[in-house]
Amino acid sequence: MNSSSPPRSPGPVHLVFGATGGIGSELGRTLARRGSTLILAGRHRDRVDALAAEIGGEPQVVDVLDPDQTETFFTDVVRRHGRIDGVAHCVGSVLLKPAHRTTLAEWSETLAVNLTTAFCVVRAGAKVMSSGGSIVLVSSAAARAGLPGHEAIAAAKAGVIGLTLSAAASYASKGLRINCVAPGLVRTPLTRGITSQEVSLKASLAMHALGRLGEPADVANLIAWLLGEESGWVTGQVFGVDGGLATVRTRVSA
Repeated sequence: MNSSSPPRSPGPVHLVFGATGGIGSELGRTLARRGSTLILAGRHRDRVDALAAEIGGEPQVVDVLDPDQTETFFTDVVRRHGRIDGVAHCVGSVLLKPAHRTTLAEWSETLAVNLTTAFCVVRAGAKVMSSGGSIVLVSSAAARAGLPGHEAIAAAKAGVIGLTLSAAASYASKGLRINCVAPGLVRTPLTRGITSQEVSLKASLAMHALGRLGEPADVANLIAWLLGEESGWVTGQVFGVDGGLATVRTRVSA
């Protein structure tokens, strides 16, 4: 090896954005068990440090809404680890309001947090992942099933699907695979306002054909597979992990 070459990490090098969220932290635990070299990126130093102390990995505070900071972060990871094999974008928010009650500030923030951050990750990853790899984004079942009061978040997450498909086509020639998962309602701290209330919980359960809400591991296991070599012939796909929410109806009106 040339003395000026960056070191090569022994396990696959995986970046997890939104690492301290419910799905992101479970994904980190899953990848850690599989021997990945983990870089855990989040907004809050105390939380990302605590997760890194629990599961191993390298904690980083990154503002993924800042394209320059995001690019610098990717470049620095390649410099220190020699490559990036996979990236998971688990950043997101929840806004449940019909359009007429949604302010333009809420609309803009929802698009920024869910769609712009995904774009910044794809943009930065495409510039440095010259030897291929995998990028996984997180959409939502709400982008594929008309649900009342989901206008802003559904639009943002539908944008993630469009980003996935176009970017998969743009970067297939360099071996960079881009896919996304579209979860239903998953029990995480972000959705506690829905799952902790009996009325909304009951309504949500009725919408999922399998009769239960998702757990973080349901989504994390699929993302981990998409990041790995086992899915090496998969790109430009949208995987529903939603208990049937977007496609299955078990009750038919008379």
